Amino acid sequence: MTDYEVLRVFCDDDGAYGNELGVVRDGAAVPERADRQALARRLGFSETVFVDDPEHGEIDIYTPTLRLPFAGHPCVGAAWLLGTDRLVTAAGVVAVRREGGRTLIAARSEWAPPRTLRQYGSAAEVDGLEVPPPGEWIYAWAWQDEAAGTVRARAFPGRGDGIDEDEATGAAALLLTARLGRALTITQGRGSRLVTGLRPDGLVEVGGRVERAGV
Repeated sequence: MTDYEVLRVFCDDDGAYGNELGVVRDGAAVPERADRQALARRLGFSETVFVDDPEHGEIDIYTPTLRLPFAGHPCVGAAWLLGTDRLVTAAGVVAVRREGGRTLIAARSEWAPPRTLRQYGSAAEVDGLEVPPPGEWIYAWAWQDEAAGTVRARAFPGRGDGIDEDEATGAAALLLTARLGRALTITQGRGSRLVTGLRPDGLVEVGGRVERAGV
């Protein structure tokens, strides 16, 4: 069995919650894409990341059913684990910084996979949603406090791969930030916390706290 670690990405301020991420630190142990896909399917996390070059931050990202050129929570988790100041993904180079116990990545919004961003009138409406049938990747969100930039969100990948609801979704948070044109603090899933921001160079930041699973 290939060795891997499990992280929780986008934990709240107390280190609770977060989206589990599988990390294969020795990507050379699984060199073929088909084998990586099979391992990601077997592990069953919303994403699994393979580290191909830890010194230069080269990574490769998979859901249980497909390879992703870029995804938010694998990048944040890998950046935290590797301690690098950048990552190299299939989509491009991702900048990394750290602030106040959080790890933040900066990327282009067009790198994020397509998502349906669906606004609701209240956080209570978002909380009450049932999981929709497969077919459409839906990011359901509502303002908690628009003036403060706080958002309640839930994410439904709709892929039919066993991940009915995603606990914390960096790419969707990045897309929402780009659409609204402002920094956000997002509470997603059971209580995960994501922070976002806009940079002068046009990149969008998304980040949060990371813990090892079991901590």
